[in-house]
Amino acid sequence: MHKNQADTIYANPLSEVSRFAFDQRVVDVFPDMIKRSVPGYATIINMIGNLAERYAQADSHCYDLGCSLGAATLAMRHRIQAANCKIIGVDNSAAMIARCQQVIAADSGEVAVELVESPIQTVKIENASMAVLNFTLQFIATAERLDVLRNICNGLNTGGVLILSEKVVFDDEPHQQLMTELHHNFKRANGYSDLEIAQKRSAIEDYLIPETLDTHRQRLRDAGFSSVDVWFQCFNFASIIAIK
Repeated sequence: MHKNQADTIYANPLSEVSRFAFDQRVVDVFPDMIKRSVPGYATIINMIGNLAERYAQADSHCYDLGCSLGAATLAMRHRIQAANCKIIGVDNSAAMIARCQQVIAADSGEVAVELVESPIQTVKIENASMAVLNFTLQFIATAERLDVLRNICNGLNTGGVLILSEKVVFDDEPHQQLMTELHHNFKRANGYSDLEIAQKRSAIEDYLIPETLDTHRQRLRDAGFSSVDVWFQCFNFASIIAIK
């Protein structure tokens, strides 16, 4: 099993900061990167397992869309009680899928898992009782987000649930600045330098496009979800439960 490494990708000055990509370099440090960058990440993952126990229906599919190394997949796998469920993990990064295969193979869970290398925009969602977009939609072009959510909603069975976790922004400028400062302080407390924070920000600013919670709520309703609201928030990171 491959040992996860510390995230030092942006530790040294770069003459040019290239656009962020989920390549092998990121795969090697991803667990460390996300733990030190996203406040509340462990809580969100744990609660996805809790929600899977409640919402997974017998003889249905549960989707982890943008599964990366399978954290949400494993959380669901270890809590699903319903019979004959299958988890389908989808990611467009070949490096992520390859490592995720190793993670799943080393795991003792008994729920079936299928991994698919594909953009989530082109995956057909079928017979789903649960879907997870855990910090995934923010990397999809804004013009494509409604179609992605509509595809998920159409593929969910009645009473099915979508968990949507995202970095968010705020209309109120002083509050936006405060949340950004608090997030940066969180990263500093986890050992990132000001240089690392600045270079990472440059790498993702045209790739990770955050939106307001109101925008997310409205789009989810437009996609066909009947119940939509926030269940978790820490600074500028939030997670929404949307029920069909």
